[in-house]
Amino acid sequence: MSSLSRAWRFPRWRSPRPFSSGSGPTAKKSVPYQKTLQEEGPGSGQPSRAPPGSAQVVVVGGGSLGCQTAYHLAKMGLREVLLLERDRLTSGTTWHTAGLLWQLRPSDVEVELLAHTRDVVSRDLPAETGLHTGWVENGGLFIASNKQRLDEYKRLMSLGKVYGVESHVLTPAQTKDLYPLMNVDDLYGTLYVPKDGTMDPAGTCSTLARAATARGATIIENCPVTGIQVRTDDFGVKRVHAVETAHGTIQTPCVVNCAGVWARALGRLAGVHVPLVAMHHAYVVTERIEGIQNMPNVRDHDASVYLRLQGDALSVGGYESNPIFWEEVSEKFAFGLFDLDWDVFMQHIEGAVNRVPVLEKTGIKSTVCGPESFTADHKPLMGEAPEVRGFFLGCGFNSAGMMLGGGCGRELAHWIIHGRPEKDMYGYDIRRFHHSLTDNNRWMRERSHESYAKNYSVVFPHDEPLAGRNMRKDPLHEELLQQGCVFQERHGWERPGWFSPGGAAPVLDYDYYGAYGHERHRDYTYNRLLGDEYTFDFPPHHHIIKKECLTCRNALALFDMSYFGKFYLVGPEATKAADWLFSADVSKAPGSTVYTCMLNRQGGVESDLTVSRISPGSPGSPLAPAFEGDGYYLAIGGAVAQHNWSHITTVLQDMKFQCQLLDCSEELGMMSIQGPLSRAVLQEVLDTDLSNEAFPFSTHKITTAAGCQVRAMRLSFVGEMGWELHVPRADCVKVYRAVMQAGARHGIANAGYRAIDSLSIEKGYRHWHADLRPDDTPLEAGLAFTCKLKSSIPFLGREAVEAQKAKGIFRRLVCFTTEEKVPMFGLEAVWRDGQVVGHIRRADFGFAIDRTIAYGYIRDPAGGPVSLDFVKSGSYELERMGVTFPARAHTKSPFDPDNKRVKGFY
Repeated sequence: MSSLSRAWRFPRWRSPRPFSSGSGPTAKKSVPYQKTLQEEGPGSGQPSRAPPGSAQVVVVGGGSLGCQTAYHLAKMGLREVLLLERDRLTSGTTWHTAGLLWQLRPSDVEVELLAHTRDVVSRDLPAETGLHTGWVENGGLFIASNKQRLDEYKRLMSLGKVYGVESHVLTPAQTKDLYPLMNVDDLYGTLYVPKDGTMDPAGTCSTLARAATARGATIIENCPVTGIQVRTDDFGVKRVHAVETAHGTIQTPCVVNCAGVWARALGRLAGVHVPLVAMHHAYVVTERIEGIQNMPNVRDHDASVYLRLQGDALSVGGYESNPIFWEEVSEKFAFGLFDLDWDVFMQHIEGAVNRVPVLEKTGIKSTVCGPESFTADHKPLMGEAPEVRGFFLGCGFNSAGMMLGGGCGRELAHWIIHGRPEKDMYGYDIRRFHHSLTDNNRWMRERSHESYAKNYSVVFPHDEPLAGRNMRKDPLHEELLQQGCVFQERHGWERPGWFSPGGAAPVLDYDYYGAYGHERHRDYTYNRLLGDEYTFDFPPHHHIIKKECLTCRNALALFDMSYFGKFYLVGPEATKAADWLFSADVSKAPGSTVYTCMLNRQGGVESDLTVSRISPGSPGSPLAPAFEGDGYYLAIGGAVAQHNWSHITTVLQDMKFQCQLLDCSEELGMMSIQGPLSRAVLQEVLDTDLSNEAFPFSTHKITTAAGCQVRAMRLSFVGEMGWELHVPRADCVKVYRAVMQAGARHGIANAGYRAIDSLSIEKGYRHWHADLRPDDTPLEAGLAFTCKLKSSIPFLGREAVEAQKAKGIFRRLVCFTTEEKVPMFGLEAVWRDGQVVGHIRRADFGFAIDRTIAYGYIRDPAGGPVSLDFVKSGSYELERMGVTFPARAHTKSPFDPDNKRVKGFY
């Protein structure tokens, strides 16, 4: 630390011990912007105008997201839009933000969101208002100090080609030409994006306010919200009724929580959990640097530091491993800054000085340390809260509220008006978190810390969190742990990823990477195995996953799928509800099981799942519950169970169906036994005839296994003959051991979700939120067979699907294989006859066909329909990290295209 304390001099204010303690130099606290909104508006503390008695939508919070949301709501035609700000616009966290905008992120949706923000601030607002927002297009430069980092940037470059984002991989010498003040001696390369830039928070938000009010929105400053009235309707549904302020009550059916750091407190007023934490986040502003003018903004991820051009100076900040939590969030904090803790911030100095050596002789003009809100996965919180209808979230932006604000403000406005966003916003949807986690302080704090500390880490395909683990364990957890299971975390669950021959690899309590006085774990096997996978090549244990897959293909494997969501839809109008909810015809005789989708009104796929018609059982039984009327058993991927629960619940409420949705996810385990020898093994365990005639594909029945009652379903998610066993929690270990004992002489093996990923893509089965999303329709995804269009039964989304069928499909999911054995993970660009026509959504290696398999949606650059003939007639290449590989397009699954194996024909 002493060497660093002399690395950056402070000519403006001397300190006898610069950087040597928490006190540090007496730096001035101020933001680097010529204008803030602190001095504007009334100074009396009275509201800028009297609140109206009612509004269609009340947006709470006048920062980036609040202003963007109000602007887009008004632009979409809503007239009674009201924005309430407790102090003045931007006064919370927006006013001190660095305002950077980088166009490329490892997500197609985020690239689109960022593009819209850029359009709003650089084009739309100036055109609408005649005002300059403060947008500066000086470009962006990503620094790579090693091959893996440059590989990550090359992935971004390939994705950028799909969206027309110009970017260039530069050598160290080319980087030096572009940025003469930069030290390039330790560089591997850089990624230059010429049209990145910076935004001015005051200029952007004041212009948004001007444009929103011109379209009829009302903005009231100095009007804090003191309460939110929630009423329960005749059907027991909690709904927003009104917003209370010190200056009057506003009747409204819709509140949008854009309160930033204060969003959690606002949520409590309505009984809504908002899972975010507040932290100090800082940067410093240098004095003038000769020659820095017009240089691009810099992100040196490996040094965890950014350098933002600030006229003739730089703002320098980053993400440290020991951020300071703001434990007691003050309601009165406005236009405020904290004293900078130099002991915490010092870790950024060495990286900054190394990258731009002139900083060693440059003074610091001011420090900017303010509050920001951070979330468990470093993604925002958006959408309608599960607890209260009409209460929407637009918060938790992890210091990216300015650059994501335009795109997210538009999506949130569309969500409010039309019931769902235009894009696939599941990655930001509050429903991505299970309800048991959103008010769990340990989980929130641990995960938010890790996401903050790893924000600049390389995003590897198979990384897993170390924080907030072991929240939900299934009944086979300890059994599988001792057999070498390497677990993944999904929705709080520990689910099997793959099985290591090296023995147990338990996930330990979070050590905060040694911060805050925690001792770092030594010889942490699980962490070491994760680290082995930090590559964009095939991982070191590729052969282990291959063995799991081929054991399933050639003999049999057991998959623990207990983390699945398991719901019962029961009651007098259950069939009426099922007909409307599910795209396929599920109202068949008890004992049937149907694979189906659930759609939204636009025909997009909200879920794919299996639905089994059941008969009434015994009171209190999780396996066969008692009910009156009709009953259906729903099995849903566990990582999206909360999303499914909320979607179904919302539809039942809107349609007022007389039925119940019951959650038995915790009470039931689920194991899937798959492979050509599954029948021979299970016939020794199950007390029922498993022949094709007695137990055909897509059927289920209650039977016994090892003396325990189970529900057996003949289904497959891997393309083999097999059965799922749904088992009461207390009996899972007994049934598991019986199956493994019976299968031992047949070569049975445990297998995990890494094998499922490979096996399922090989068979052409979809994964929701990968190659199947809410912005994809069944027709585009090749799932027309899940839609009961030949019947006259109405279902949610039917009109949209029928309209698309009549008009033609202008985007189609296509399977590609490459001859060359090259690892792909998604986001690769798809070239057809020399033109970019789409990108890969999901990719893996298929061990049975010994090929890389990739699925992506393609379009016709000429704008025409994408027919099967169009697919077949093209010549294709897939671009991975800037290198193209010849690919073959398939119109059927390359593995078992006639679907014989699942039906038991080998």
